[in-house]
Amino acid sequence: MSGQRLSSWLPFADAASEGLPFSKLLRLSLFQVSVGMATVLLMGTLNRVMIVELGIAAWLIAIMAALPVLIAPFRAVLGFRSDTYRSAIGWKRVPYLWFGSLWQFGGLAIMPFALIVLSGDQTLGPDWAGHAGAALAFLMTGLGLHMTQTAGLALATDLADEKTRPRVVAFLYVMLLVGMGASALVFGWLLSDFNKIQLIRVIQGAAVATLVFNLVALWKQEVMRPMSVEERAAPRPHFTHALEDLLRGGRAGRLLLAVFLGTMGFSMQDILLEPYGGEILGLTVSQTTGLTALWAFGALAGFALSARWLGRNMDPIRIAALGVVVGVLSFSAVIFAGPLQAGLLFGIGATMIGLGGGLFAVATLVTAMDLATEGRGVGLALGSWGAAAATATGVGVALGGILRDVVNTLGQSGALGAAMTDPSVGYSTVYHIEIGLLFVTLIALGPLTRRFHPEAEASRKIGLSEFPV
Repeated sequence: MSGQRLSSWLPFADAASEGLPFSKLLRLSLFQVSVGMATVLLMGTLNRVMIVELGIAAWLIAIMAALPVLIAPFRAVLGFRSDTYRSAIGWKRVPYLWFGSLWQFGGLAIMPFALIVLSGDQTLGPDWAGHAGAALAFLMTGLGLHMTQTAGLALATDLADEKTRPRVVAFLYVMLLVGMGASALVFGWLLSDFNKIQLIRVIQGAAVATLVFNLVALWKQEVMRPMSVEERAAPRPHFTHALEDLLRGGRAGRLLLAVFLGTMGFSMQDILLEPYGGEILGLTVSQTTGLTALWAFGALAGFALSARWLGRNMDPIRIAALGVVVGVLSFSAVIFAGPLQAGLLFGIGATMIGLGGGLFAVATLVTAMDLATEGRGVGLALGSWGAAAATATGVGVALGGILRDVVNTLGQSGALGAAMTDPSVGYSTVYHIEIGLLFVTLIALGPLTRRFHPEAEASRKIGLSEFPV
């Protein structure tokens, strides 16, 4: 069987195009694997290690984990700068991929030593050295992954054609999940017999793997287009002018509002789903751990369905709205699973959360890509999407945990009445708020749906200067 015939059987092989063959797309997607690996370290593996093995205070860990989220709003700036970058050889995306890789590598390289000092294992230097080192490591890694992902998605948009772009987006998000899942398994296995030397080996090994993956990903991806001296000396567009267009409430502004609200609606439960299953439904540790697999399965199904529907020219806003509706039904199932003590219903709800979130993420990202074509303004649009989504995730996760604790404390003290003393009240309150946010998201998406015309969108060229105002 020939290589071309064999590749046709591979998942998402139809995402390939003349400018982006599948082998090149598969290699480019390695930047998503490195981003997934860094995300697992920052938001999962290291949190557990810092609390249990290193004995660091939980509040301090929460602050460290939140630092990368503070950088998320700057993704719009990074994307815009990659759009307007001037170089003698004409590269725009590769320099940002390269420097993002260096930031990721540097942050991960110093991270294990900073965490060990932060835990109190220090003989020389000021007391604040561990805090400063850990903060610097988390900030560097967060900046690197945001820069790498923004430039990588923009480069994929430059290389893909209009027809295959939706499937390219879905494939890149599948690779992000693959990177997260594989990294979680590998890190868990390597750190099962924990010691500080092993921690250094694992995290610094991740740093080296990040550099290797990203170098392979960017190698010979962007065509060199030498620029003349006059082109390099020409004045650059101003970021503030482009940002004003995004914030004036046009199509782009409404899309970013919907992305923020919808992402927050899906993410407030991120740290509550497994505790809800254990505390309210009495599920075992292995059963609650399986919820992550169910969520991932639902998300993969969402990516595959969105790629299929978008390939048939279905309105991406309608797909995003369908994902929101699935999210409303999923949180309703999770809420009813508590009083009914229905573990099966809870598992179905967790799967549907992944499905709805997958549909919503891919559809809104494709819509952001459609705001700019031919490489003009793509970075700004994708960076703005990423900034809205990442910021909403951080805010949503924090609010979810805080609201659950506050409501449960008030309820068990009797301040909310005798009917509100059950431990499930705090969880249920968060889930109801998420349903409310998803309904508001539907309202924000409505005008975007009415404006969609497939024939017009297919032929229209939208650049940075044409952003709606």
